[in-house]
Amino acid sequence: MFVKNKIQLKIVCILLAFLCIFCSIYYAFCNVCYASDSVYVWSPESEPLNNTTSTTSANIISNNATNEISLNNNPNNTVTTSANITDLGLQCGGAILIEMNSGNVLYDHNMHEKLRPASVTKVMTILLIMEAIDSGRLSYTDKIPCSENASNMGGSQIWLDVREELTVDEMLKAICVVSANDCTMAMAEYLAGSEEAFVKQMNDKAKELGMNDTTFKNCHGIDEDGHLTSAYDIALMSRELLVKHPDITKYTTIWMDSLRDGKSQLVNTNKLIRNYKGATGLKTGSTSVALFNLSASATRDDLSLIAVVMKASSTQVRFSEAQKLLDYGFSNYQYKKLANKADFVKEIAVNKGVESKVNAILETDSGILITKGQDKNIEQIIDLPEIVSTPIVQNQVLGSITYTLNGEQIGKVNIVAEKSVEKISAFSMIEYVYSKWFSLFRV
Repeated sequence: MFVKNKIQLKIVCILLAFLCIFCSIYYAFCNVCYASDSVYVWSPESEPLNNTTSTTSANIISNNATNEISLNNNPNNTVTTSANITDLGLQCGGAILIEMNSGNVLYDHNMHEKLRPASVTKVMTILLIMEAIDSGRLSYTDKIPCSENASNMGGSQIWLDVREELTVDEMLKAICVVSANDCTMAMAEYLAGSEEAFVKQMNDKAKELGMNDTTFKNCHGIDEDGHLTSAYDIALMSRELLVKHPDITKYTTIWMDSLRDGKSQLVNTNKLIRNYKGATGLKTGSTSVALFNLSASATRDDLSLIAVVMKASSTQVRFSEAQKLLDYGFSNYQYKKLANKADFVKEIAVNKGVESKVNAILETDSGILITKGQDKNIEQIIDLPEIVSTPIVQNQVLGSITYTLNGEQIGKVNIVAEKSVEKISAFSMIEYVYSKWFSLFRV
């Protein structure tokens, strides 16, 4: 009796399944929907999208904007400039202030003057070390030997011994915190086989970055004829290091530490790390000929700046001039986050799809550097249809958000489908209904 009832129940279920399929197919192919575009204008008073960390994808706008364009869209990989609107009265041979995400120059003083960089040279050395780590050619735990050449370097050092090996992690700590020449040479020889080969890599990288004022003669920065660069070029390589290898700040923000089980004490040569709010690095350098140099980086409220000072008369002057540049940037500019990749925009109805709705999300991050106070004039226009037809492919462009400032477009982000949605068909409906009914009545 139980078996007979069971068979009858299955027959009824199958008949109901075919009835559902027939109704669904009839609805899918006979019901026609018409899509219409809708436009929504956002202002600071409107409900904002989620604000989380983003990278610049919009052009730079400021009160003195002249020929300014995002570095991310610049194939020549050069920072862009605008005329100074304030004279900071800097007392140094050359200087520059840039915004890190876009690469835009916010202030410059003799920024292409070719000067001796001293140990700021090591920014390039550190950049090549970090590239080797991130590419897998080098590990933080790798042991680095010390050659006679490295142990005899002189200048800033931790007195490496030829019988000694330190890890890459320890070497980076010594280079970033106390500017150790011996560790710098040991790393160069380990990575390239010789200092000469490593210096060639440094110059090749400089050329790749568009550092046209630069010629490296060594990996450490000790004075040597022809070993020259500019504030502009230091800003370029500093930006490359910080943007592409942000893990370096784990070392450049160390104020005090130690090596060799506490026997070697390290105190950062960059006093801004201790005294300046938001400081993230980067590298000091000084010799009797080069005088006092500094590449200083700091971040506040999502605005990241790099200030370079060259040929200052004293260590106090280099720090005060760098602080003056950073203060100028933080006082006059802000980084406005516009959108975050994968932010949810809205649910859109789907016409003739196996699913009735699809989530519309943002394709990329977007942000912009603006003069402080301009954010209240930013508007966004959402161009998105109410209904979309199938088939829909994941990341298919459904619409866009356009950002404007005082009526001028400053950015645009595509709105895309979060996932794929297949077009409804007899086969897909049979497959869908069968799977649902089978799961419900499977005994």
